[in-house]
Amino acid sequence: MQVLPRRRLLVLTGLAALLLAPSGGPAGAASAPHADPLQRRVDAIHDTGVVGASAEVTSPGTRAVARAGVAEKGTRKPMPPGGRFRIGSATKTFTATVVLQLVGEGRMSLEDTVERWLPGVVGGDGGPDGSSVTVRQLLQHTSGIPEVLPEIAALGSADGYRAERFRTYTPRELVGLAMRRSGAVPTEAAWSYSNTNYILAAMIIREVTGRSWDREVKDRIIRPLGLSGTSTPGTSPFIPGPHARSYATFGTGTGTGTDVTALNTSMAVGSGAVISTTHDLSRFYTALLGGRLLEPSELAEMTATVSAPGMGVRYGLGLGEIPLSCGGTYFGHPGELLGYRTWAGITRDGARTAVVYATSDGGPDTQQAMRTLVDQELCGDAAPGRRSAASADRASGVLRRPR
Repeated sequence: MQVLPRRRLLVLTGLAALLLAPSGGPAGAASAPHADPLQRRVDAIHDTGVVGASAEVTSPGTRAVARAGVAEKGTRKPMPPGGRFRIGSATKTFTATVVLQLVGEGRMSLEDTVERWLPGVVGGDGGPDGSSVTVRQLLQHTSGIPEVLPEIAALGSADGYRAERFRTYTPRELVGLAMRRSGAVPTEAAWSYSNTNYILAAMIIREVTGRSWDREVKDRIIRPLGLSGTSTPGTSPFIPGPHARSYATFGTGTGTGTDVTALNTSMAVGSGAVISTTHDLSRFYTALLGGRLLEPSELAEMTATVSAPGMGVRYGLGLGEIPLSCGGTYFGHPGELLGYRTWAGITRDGARTAVVYATSDGGPDTQQAMRTLVDQELCGDAAPGRRSAASADRASGVLRRPR
């Protein structure tokens, strides 16, 4: 996979950088002793230099939430309960779910070519051709289609952000920008992560249904599951409802950097534009792995994974399969979009979820600390105590209530 500057892959630098981080062990500066393991792990993320961090973990009969840091640098505002944030590439699971629902309805096939639905859109000198790329390859990142993000000025520098944060892109325009980079990745069907794949998937959803990607995600996932904190913003640069602000350094170093909370995310349609909460993401992944959104055959397609060389993981259709330090694997997806980082994971049996997000870039240990939290919470090392630790919860400020 081509290595690009870190700040040029903001919708999901997460998969490369986060997945390559060790999954277990300590991360970040030492935190003060704390009664609750989840709070200690959130504190560890905050200690790596992020402005704020928040996590939610669920297991049968319990729900735990912990927060650290502030919602806005230079203030004492706490991280908001139920705060909303841009989930970055965890959006891809939503998009893949809609595509697989349409497959289950017989309206399209995973073996359909891009050319069938989007004639003339994909093609270029020396690059992949739409007649040889299938929908499956888009969702699996084996299409060989180049990454568009290096062409997005708002994601590349503070000056670019200030100049173009409100710019609207059309999906066809984004694909055209990507295809100018036809020589940037191998053209054979090797695994190579590209957000352009999911922009194309969003375009195909529109062709199949006659309705926008935003509308299909709302009607097929957000509304049926009652995800009241989840939205697809379209071209709006604002995050509705309570939220912490986000900050980015654009690769100039560690720390908090520029306030980048306002952003028109049209460059991430299908690939990284969803806004959600830790609670809603937990409910979404639980419903997905629990068979409430897909029929068994389509869920089997989604969770059938291929090797992602150099990543230490496997990848399905909008889902990563990630090793657990305690043995076995879990499913989920990390994501990042200009100062909002998230990692969502669920055990294969759907019994436990862990979702964490952080604001700002933090430092070199931030990614490892986030992955460590998800890994250790899904391994369940603290689960027994949580069912009888009401006094500890009150002392720590961790919020617990029945799911």
